Formats: sequence, structure tokens, C-alpha cells
Amino acid sequence: MSLLDEAAALLPELTELRHDLHREPELGLDLPRTQERVLAALKGLPLEIGTGKGLSSVTAVLRGGRPGPAVLLRGDMDALPVQEEADVPYASQVPGRMHACGHDMHVAGLVGAARLLAARRDELPGDVVFMFQPGEEGMGGAKIMIDEGVLDAAGERVIAAYALHVFSTLLPSGYAITRPGPILAASDAVRVTVRGAGGHGSSPHSALDPIPALCAMVGELQTMVTRTMDAHDPAVVTVGNIHAGTIANVIPDSGYFEATVRTFSDEAHRKVREGVERVVRGVAAAHGVEADVEYEEQYPVTANHPGEAAFALETAQGLFGPDLAFEAPKPMSGAEDFSFVLREVPGAYLFLSACPAGVDPATAAMNHSPQAVYGDEALPGAAALLAELAIRRLGRETAR
Repeated sequence: MSLLDEAAALLPELTELRHDLHREPELGLDLPRTQERVLAALKGLPLEIGTGKGLSSVTAVLRGGRPGPAVLLRGDMDALPVQEEADVPYASQVPGRMHACGHDMHVAGLVGAARLLAARRDELPGDVVFMFQPGEEGMGGAKIMIDEGVLDAAGERVIAAYALHVFSTLLPSGYAITRPGPILAASDAVRVTVRGAGGHGSSPHSALDPIPALCAMVGELQTMVTRTMDAHDPAVVTVGNIHAGTIANVIPDSGYFEATVRTFSDEAHRKVREGVERVVRGVAAAHGVEADVEYEEQYPVTANHPGEAAFALETAQGLFGPDLAFEAPKPMSGAEDFSFVLREVPGAYLFLSACPAGVDPATAAMNHSPQAVYGDEALPGAAALLAELAIRRLGRETAR
């Protein structure tokens, strides 16, 4: 029986686990019920299991039957603060929370990989670390798990790390995608507060209006991106929230805007931060107002090691077939805290299509949408791909 066939045999139990997680999603770093379900799903397997101190993580180590190095497989577990609108029988039962990004699929896929690899334990020339991680959606759970020792959980640092992410649109279920170098962007958050002096709307000369300064800053930031950044090393600055005042005839004392920044290299990351601060302070000086810039560096660029990306693509093509795995022509502008792992050890991040059967990928709701739906039929592929990456990577190291 092939690995994919074995994974397909696990579909009923992986689907049950995934639906259970989907009904009761949890947010952030504290996922006690999710952690409980993961521990129950791993019970009986020959794993050394530990839980996190600063978060509800699970780290499990499978010791191979033959000596060798260790590799890491990761699955994130947290949901989003989204009210589910998808018409599925296992819809979220928690108001305002939803597995809109498919992390319930990741958990079930990683549990499946653990089952597949445990069945091959005697053949494995090394160890596998399973990283069940909370807090990917903006909380940096991967960084916390690294600080708590997940990369060294097998006793020595893992030689490679792999993760996958499902997507609900664009392609039919079953396609795997990766690329060398940047595959996801760095993500930063900016909040700019402008302080002037309030007054009557009919007499702006007697006040110091912060609103024109705010508007000028938003426009000049877009000019800064297009005029100072290399078109082949792009940046995105999107102002998603701007607020000032309470009524039409009152000039407010202050206002603010919030923006997200996406870049694809360390150099662009540095340059955009310098540019944001320069533009804001320059516009503030021109308008005679004061401005504060709060710039939060969130996640770095998710950059695949070139050799590991090539290996991951070759593995996916060997598992699914050459037509069902390909190299992405460009990175996506989303962000991921698996980037912290890839800054410590070589590895690769992959995407796996999970558009439900019978749904047109061209019109399917995308990740993070309240209507997003992921097909359970993608679960065996997720489990088998993660397991195959570990098997082949350990085997390749032994063959050297």
C-alpha cells in the first residue's frame, strides 16, 4: 500500500478531528481545548510529548529505529475573530470565531503525518519533531516555541523544517506549490498619530487642523513607495484605518491612521521603515503639527532555502504526480511566523490547494473570508506530503 493510500484510509478519523476543531475554534496563544484534542489524537503513538509554558503548544518527538538527524514538521492551530457564514454542518459554534484560514486542516494533516510516520518508525534513519503551534495569526507563536526549545526537542537541532498551508480558491484540490527564496512577505504594522489644535470648523485659521496633514501623509506614503522603492523588490503600504473628529463643524485636536507594510527582502524592509518615518515627520513639519510614529515589526520575510524548496517540489511531484506540483512564479504578500523557523534552520514552506469538490476555484471564497470552505478530501494529501518530506529528507541525509 502506498503512502497516499495509507493516508486515504485515515480520512474518516482526520475528518472527524478537523470538524471537531472547526466547531470550537480558539484564538491566539491560549488554546486549551485544541491542545486537549491534539493530545487525545496522538495518544497511543510512540511519541515523546511535551506542552508549552507560555502558550498551549504541543511538541511531539518520534524516535526513528535507526540513528540519524532530526527534521521538523509544523502545523498551526489558531482560528480568526471572524463570524462564520459558510453553510457547512460543522460550522463554528462559537460566535465571532472561525477557522477561516484552514488551520484546523493543518492540525489534522499533521496528526495524520504523525500516524503515517509512527507506522514506519523502525525504518526511519533519524527523528521527527511535530510542532503543533498556537498563535500564528499575529501573535508570533512560532517565535515563542523556538524560545522554548522546539528546534532542539529531539536533543539536537533539527537539520530541516517544513510546513504547508491550505488555500480555498484559485486551483482545484490537490495541487502543491512552493518556490525558492521569498514565498511570503514580511509584515509590519504602523500607527501614526497627528496632534494639532481643535477649533470651530468655520474658522480653520484659528485652529491647527490635523486632518489635512493626515490626508497628505496617506498620499505621500504611496508616492514614497512608487518613487523610492525598486520595482523588482516591491513594497506595499496600505492604510486600512483612518480616524479624526466627531462632527462636521468641529476641527479635532488629533487624528490617527493605521497601516500594514509588506516587503520581500531585508533591504526593502529597512528602506520602507526609514521612508515611512521620514515622510510622516516631513509632512507634519510642513503643516505645523506634531506626529508620533509607532512602527511594529511583526513577521520577517518567509524565505525558503533554495535547496530545500527544490527538494520539497521534487517530493511533491513524486507523491502527487509531476502535473500536480509546480513552482510559484512570485511570492504572495501574506505573512507567516514560520519565517522565524526558517531564519534558524533550512527548510521550505508549501501551499496545498483545498478547494472543495464541486466548487469553482475561480469564484470560491478565499482564505480569511467568512464564507471560506476547505475540502476534507485534501487531508490525506496534506498528511502524506508532510510525512513524505520527513521520510525523504532523513533518507537523503543518511545516503550521503
